[in-house]
Amino acid sequence: MMIARIGILVLVALTGIGFILRTLLVLKGRDVLGRSYVNYTFFLLVSIAFAEFELHVLSLITLALISFFALREYFSLIDIRPQDRIAIWGAFLLIPFQYYFVHIEWYGMFIIAVPVYGFLVIPLFIAMGGRQAHGTVFSIGVIDFGLFLYVFCLGHIGYLMLTSIWQPVLLILIVTISDVVSFILRRGHRITTSRVILIYLIPLPITVVLALLLREWTQIPTHHSIILACMIPMLTMFGRLTGRYIKYDLVGEEEPLIASQGQVLDNLRSFFYAAPVTFHYIRYFLS
Repeated sequence: MMIARIGILVLVALTGIGFILRTLLVLKGRDVLGRSYVNYTFFLLVSIAFAEFELHVLSLITLALISFFALREYFSLIDIRPQDRIAIWGAFLLIPFQYYFVHIEWYGMFIIAVPVYGFLVIPLFIAMGGRQAHGTVFSIGVIDFGLFLYVFCLGHIGYLMLTSIWQPVLLILIVTISDVVSFILRRGHRITTSRVILIYLIPLPITVVLALLLREWTQIPTHHSIILACMIPMLTMFGRLTGRYIKYDLVGEEEPLIASQGQVLDNLRSFFYAAPVTFHYIRYFLS
């Protein structure tokens, strides 16, 4: 137990140092690290550290705040009608409910809250504020889509903590390794099929070794650890690809990403597929 806690504190400290250094470089106009994903890694690991020290409420509040800021940034980039404010507030109110279901370990409600009740409530709120019908379908789609990505998908990280703290740590570390390799290989180069294959293959030795080293703490058997170590980088690539097209649509392909204008969304896109699929793989095969 003590070694595990020391390990998590070391991870938090290292990412915290990286977060501070990147912030200083940005303030000086020298963001040489690029979008290195240090920001979200730090706050996600802080949430895990809270859970490890049995501060579960603070852990879920941290995750809920990440979802809140991501959803707020997403809505700020969408040309949505003023009359849809009721639905937007309804979307924000779903965040504490989603993480409360994690807190009380109500899996059934956690898994249907956004896909079923959120999906139904948002159109009702839009209709309640309706002054004009034109644009209703668009508003329903974009608000529900944001809930799925930034509340439902990210919420799986919180539920993953209930089984083992080190399972979400493994997920976050593999995603980060894959992201960093992708950033290095893509910088200044045109994306080709061969380069995409390299982006996937190069992290695999590191992620497999990492998964095997942590298997006693993650409580994941050897063969499942290897499968996850190979699967998560691919899921991360899917998330980056999907998130890139979302970013191109909302911000523009050539526009730089800055705070409140796509940066949070860009940093979290790697979890769109990785978080829910990893969670359900572990729940199905290991529960």
